[in-house]
Amino acid sequence: MPANPRALIEKIRALPPERITEVEDFVDFIAYREEERMLTRAASAMSTASFAAIWNNPDDDAYDAL
Repeated sequence: MPANPRALIEKIRALPPERITEVEDFVDFIAYREEERMLTRAASAMSTASFAAIWNNPDDDAYDAL
């Protein structure tokens, strides 16, 4: 969150209408990208336990030392 959200809002209000549309598109893009990152992290966290049985085995110990 910005240090001063009101200042950001005032800067946006001072823009011409076509630039406000660009700002809105950019904010939507950032929000979408963050949502994708959160989903990726959640999927990774959920799969860790499943992969632990595969990754943690004596046959693959040699790879752990690399």
